[in-house]
Parts: sequence; structure tokens; C-alpha cells
Amino acid sequence: MTAEPRFVVDDRSDYDRFVTVRGLRIHYLDYDGPEPAIVLLHGLSANANEFGGLLDEGLADTHRVIAPDLRGRGRTGKPDSGYSMGDHAADIIALLDELGLDKVVMGGHSFGALLSIYLAAKYPERISRVIVIDAAIFFHPDTEELLKPSLARLARILPSADAYIKEIRGAAHVAGAWDGALEGYYRAELQQNPDGTAQSLTSANAVAQALRGVGAEDWTGLVESVRHPVLLLNAGEAYGPPGSPPLVPPEHAQTTARSFRNCKYVAVPGNHLTMVFGRNAGVVRAEIESFLADDS
Repeated sequence: MTAEPRFVVDDRSDYDRFVTVRGLRIHYLDYDGPEPAIVLLHGLSANANEFGGLLDEGLADTHRVIAPDLRGRGRTGKPDSGYSMGDHAADIIALLDELGLDKVVMGGHSFGALLSIYLAAKYPERISRVIVIDAAIFFHPDTEELLKPSLARLARILPSADAYIKEIRGAAHVAGAWDGALEGYYRAELQQNPDGTAQSLTSANAVAQALRGVGAEDWTGLVESVRHPVLLLNAGEAYGPPGSPPLVPPEHAQTTARSFRNCKYVAVPGNHLTMVFGRNAGVVRAEIESFLADDS
């Protein structure tokens, strides 16, 4: 019998930082590499450790990388309201001000990619380039259904942190991709209760409001107003059991890419989540480096 692989879970505590801006205590990871600084914004129900695979692949060797927990998620504060795209964007600009960063490369995954687009449209002078990781302005008709297995974890209480991780590890959308960075990402969202049970730190209320905030925006108009160079990375593999569709269909991503004034579209391996972990993260990191090195 072949033994199961053992993973060393990534501990990113050396890079943990906290700051209070706009009355909100924000947790962020700060990898102090060379300029230009890259700010990476996580997905709808995710946390800053979502980019652990890219960091393990060496992205912070060539750039300063800052990844915050957005309001309502992870270890950032969780106000009862204030989850529009404008509120999220104001948080990020206030964080940049606090860190003394006048202009950055702005990138994000899924919801964070849409927020990056919003920031580029509304605060163009603060951003040099935009990295869109698996997002589109046209949504899959079954997006809500496809997201259910991932979002359901937010309201659940598990017997222990290990039980939580064991269940997540068996989920179809991470099949075959589990490693230390992926486990570290999920452990970073855990709150362990006094009785030993565990649950997600992320607020289901925050996620629900943020999702409504996405629907309130004119994404076609926002995309058309972005004048920065844009890299759009799209993962085409099944998000769920075999036969499931990708969360962002290539035709939607390609239509979005054509809607920008200056966008490079690249298909990358993996699904909506696994694209930024393991060997897939190496491909994504290489595409990001190539994009940032291109002066055209």
C-alpha cells in the first residue's frame, strides 16, 4: 500500500501585518521584494493566503507582494455593512496610502479581479498594470450553483480543524491538487472555538453583500474605461466533479479580454482554484513575469 503524502503546511506568520484605516482593522501579508509592488486581491470567500502557491513559486523574489484580507474575510474586521465595490476599493486605496505606495500593479482572483478592474477604472493614477485571474464581465448562468459547495463551508461548524481540512481535501474542486500551500490557505480561514470545534473566519453576511455589490455595477462600462495594460488569465478545467463546466468559460473570458483597450488573454492549466496552486502556479507566475517585463 502506498502511503499518503505528508505536507508541510505553509506558515506565513512572518509576513503578517495589521493596520487600521477607515475605522477598519485590515490584516495583510507583506513580502518585501523589489519594486514594482504587486497588490493581490483574493476571491469572494477567500483570504490572503490564496496566493501562497504564487509566492512559493518565487513571485516575491522579484516583486514586493502585498495581499490583504478584504473586509469581512479572514482576520480583517467584519462590519455589518459596507460591502459595495466602492467600499472595498476605498479600503484598498487607504491601505496603499498607509503604506506610502503611490502606484502599484493591481491584480486579483475572481471577485478580487473584478475589484482590480473597478480600482483601475476609478483610481487610474494609482495603478500601472492590471492582472485579472479568472474573471469575466459575463457570468456563467450556473455560477451560484457552482459556488454552492465552496460557500457552504462558511456557515458550518466542524468537530475540529483537522476534520474541516479532511472534508475540504476530499472536495471535487481540489481533487489531485492538494499540497502545503493549499492546506495553508484553508487553515488560514479557520477559527478554532473553545470547545475544539472549528469554523470559517469569513462572514457569510459579508460574502452575500459583496456578491450583491458585484451585481450592482456596470462591468461593461468599467472595463471599457480601463486604459492600463491588462493580463487576463483563464482556467478552463472543470470546477467540481468530472464533467462540470469551468467557472469562467473561455468564451466569456475572451469576450471580456476583447472589451479592454489593451489586454492579453492567456489560457492556463487548472480550474478556478487550482490554477494558483502547485505546478499550475508556476505557469501563472511565469505569465505574470512576462507581462510585467513587456514594455510594449
